[in-house]
Formats: sequence, C-alpha cells, structure tokens
Amino acid sequence: MKKLVLIISVLLSTTAHAQDSAYIRSKVDTLTSAAFWGRGYTNNGMQKAASFLQQQFASIGLLSFDKNNYLQPFDFPVNTFPGEMQVSINDKLLQPGKDYIVAPDAKGVKASGDLVQKDSVTFVDAKNKIIVVLENKLTWSVAQEVVDYTLIKVDKKALTAIPTTIAANIENKFVKRFYTGNVCGYVKGTQYPDSVIFITAHYDHLGGMGKNTYFPGANDNASGTSFLLSLATYYAQHPQPYSIGFICFASEEAGLVGSKYFTEHPLIPLSRIKFLLNFDLVGTGDDGVTVVNATEYPQAFSILKSINENNHFLAAVKVRGKAANSDHYWFTEKGVPAFFIYTMGGIAAYHDVFDKGATLPLNEVNDLGALVKEFVGKLQ
Repeated sequence: MKKLVLIISVLLSTTAHAQDSAYIRSKVDTLTSAAFWGRGYTNNGMQKAASFLQQQFASIGLLSFDKNNYLQPFDFPVNTFPGEMQVSINDKLLQPGKDYIVAPDAKGVKASGDLVQKDSVTFVDAKNKIIVVLENKLTWSVAQEVVDYTLIKVDKKALTAIPTTIAANIENKFVKRFYTGNVCGYVKGTQYPDSVIFITAHYDHLGGMGKNTYFPGANDNASGTSFLLSLATYYAQHPQPYSIGFICFASEEAGLVGSKYFTEHPLIPLSRIKFLLNFDLVGTGDDGVTVVNATEYPQAFSILKSINENNHFLAAVKVRGKAANSDHYWFTEKGVPAFFIYTMGGIAAYHDVFDKGATLPLNEVNDLGALVKEFVGKLQ
C-alpha cells in the first residue's frame, strides 16, 4: 500500500511539474509575440504587456495593494525609434537587428555620405554626424537621453569590405514622459498577513528598433515574468502563513526604473518585506543558477544551497556578491533582504533579436520552482 501511495505521489508531482512547464511556455510565447512588440516603447508594447499581466493577476485571484488596481503608474523620459530604419553601407542594404543596431541614444538622421576610417573598427561621416563601429556581437539597450550624433554598430560579418560610403534613414522620437507602471498583487497570509515575501521579475524588454524589427526578450525577461505567474498561481491555491507578494517591474532595461520607483513610493512599508526573490533570465539552467547577494545574506544562502543539495534540483547554486544588475538592487540599498537568481548555460542570446521563445529551452523551470517553494517554506 505504501509503495502504491509513493507511486501515485510521484506521478502527481511529475504531472504538476509538466503543467508548470507547459504553463510557463505558453506565457513566454504570448509575451514574446509581435503583438507585444518587445514589451517596449513603441506600438504600445509595454502598455499592452502591463494590461495582459493585470488580467492574469485578476484571473489568478491575487489581491491588489492599492484600491483594486494592480498598476502602480509612473513616467520617465526615453528615446524611441518608431519609424524608418534603413542603413546601406557600400550600397548594401543591411538588416536592422541582424546586421546593425543604432545606439539607443542616437538622434535620427536622413543622409548619405562618405566614411573616413579613424581606426580598425571606427568610420566617420563628419558632415552628417554619423559614426559606424564594427562589432563582433550586437546587443541593444534603452536610453533616457538623445545625443547630437548617430552611432551605428555593424556586425563585422555583414560586410565584405571596409566601409567607405553610407546612406541612412533613421527616425527617432524623444518621449519626455513615457507612461508605464509596475504590476503588483499578493496572496494574503493565513497567520502573518502584514509580513510579505516578495517574488519579482521585470516584464519589459527593449521594444522595437524601427517599424519592422522588434526584440522578443524571451529569456530576458519573459522567462522570469512567466515563472512569476506560475508561482502566483501556485500560491493563490496554497496560501502561506506569510503573505506572498508579486511585482512585475516596468522599465528595468532603462536603468532599473520601475524598482527604484517602487522603493521610493512603496505600496507597503519596506520594513514589512521579510525577503525578496527576484528572477531575471531563468530560461536556461544547464549549469545551474547564480545567486546575487549570496554573500550579503549567507544564512539564507546556506538554506537555499542546502535545499538544492538535498534534493538535487539544479546542477549548482553559485555564489555572487552584491551587484546592481537587476531589480533586487534598490531593495537591498533600502535594507530589504533580497536575492537575484538567474540561470546559467544553454543559449547565449541576450539583448538581441535572437532571444526568441521558440529557441528558449526552459529546461530547469520546474526544478527552480521546486527549489523556490522549499526555500519560501524555510523562510517561514
């Protein structure tokens, strides 16, 4: 009889894990679709993603911190590229995102001219204030300002000769007040509802570069957002002694803007946050995970590492010190204990057009979820 119960238990656990993985996969596919246009600054991408997440929070049954509204709105300046995006070098039309990217703080330009070589990788059209730099790998980002020139980074593999001429038609639009917001909710604790363990992830990505190219942001960070939604679903069905809060931050890619705003305008006193777990880039995991702030909170890290060793969830749980590389940072600066956890190994796509849902393995999300649930239980 005991053997039968054990077999049934294992089967149920396996089924639940399979459902978690399928659920996360479906959300990643949705968030990386063209409809959300890279969850960024053109085509209402970030706003559409925020609306989607609010709907998800409502369907899961999360409570809101503020007047039945999951959205914590804010605004900030940002440079965007909503329209024309054409670059030809040596009369060869290049593909945006694949062959070249425009620096995020670049001004728009419509001009053609000759390029003068300045060093082995830098070429300048001084008359039109265009700079071309050859790169081995193209990675894009977001800027809150505009400079007085146009920097274009070109993949070396896209050219067969030294750049001598350029023609560019690039449209930029500086938005002084870009409106967005964090999406926040919680499951009320059964014994200590005023104390909260937060699970967080940023939902934004880089958006679009021109009217035909967007950056899907599967690993960064549709993976973390979808992982959060999976945990929110679990905790809504399994309330804990402490409240479990969930924040999907906006505008992490622009400089941790959403998390900074939350810590400066907290929806609950920061002193009530028992611990914060931030997830970013959790779509791989062949080589385990790294825990930022492990050295800052050695006792909590020891618990996390021990859980993994006892259960063999992940290949490794590695130590990293304090770093301002994701949304945990501002909380740590305010005295809130926090870990930032990211997976390692597997695909190398990052801040480029190749970070797609179809190629994201999501091979360790189930084990990572099991690890998190055990850890949250130990925190209580």
